[in-house]
Amino acid sequence: MTNVMEAKNVKLKYGSFEALHGISLAFPAQKLTALIGPSGCGKSTFLRCLNRMNDDIDDINITGEILLEGKDIYHSHIDLVALRKKVGMVFQQPTPFPFSVFDNVAYGLRIAGVKDKDLIEQRVEESLKQAAIWNETKDSLQRNALAFSGGQQQRICIARALAIRPEVVLLDEPTSALDPISSSEIEETLMALKQKYTFIMVTHNLQQASRVSDQVAFLMNGELIESGSTQEMFLSPKKEMTNNYLNGRFG
Repeated sequence: MTNVMEAKNVKLKYGSFEALHGISLAFPAQKLTALIGPSGCGKSTFLRCLNRMNDDIDDINITGEILLEGKDIYHSHIDLVALRKKVGMVFQQPTPFPFSVFDNVAYGLRIAGVKDKDLIEQRVEESLKQAAIWNETKDSLQRNALAFSGGQQQRICIARALAIRPEVVLLDEPTSALDPISSSEIEETLMALKQKYTFIMVTHNLQQASRVSDQVAFLMNGELIESGSTQEMFLSPKKEMTNNYLNGRFG
């Protein structure tokens, strides 16, 4: 199994406070890895290390290596724009821009300098289809994306992330702000997309992690306690702490 991304001994400090204590974890290509653990355990902080979204925080220090296709993304020569084309992000709250569906999905392509209108149209359609939102938007591509429901907005955001053909898509609790039906639609979308993309998802919902992921990593107090295949982690975790968390004994 090929790993598209790998974290090696990643530590993160805010000033003198160490929030991540040496996390090492590999992410297999075309699989979905779920990061689970109680609130404040470092899941989202770690996720944001994977496309350097923590860089803008004052007084932050990140050590260790994060390799994308064998190259350390924290190397001084890395182009952040190019990195974020390869490692896209979908946030907890749907974050469409306040303009049309078409322009939302085309946004990354235009930023990347794509001028070919036919190519942009083709990518917009393909991405909306991949994100399972084409049928609901195809007759209203010029409508403001904010006019759609929360679940539809989140799928538009997934389409926007896919349009630039990333290697990896980071998902920070992508369904926590949505109703159960919309959440289920997003889950189905992710299941269908795993054949083409690598996903790394933070989720508080253990049932969701068991349904959609291939690999699970359990974090606690900034440490990686255990990781493994979803089946192994849910049926026979090796650590007592993991077992307690999965069985609702804390968190």
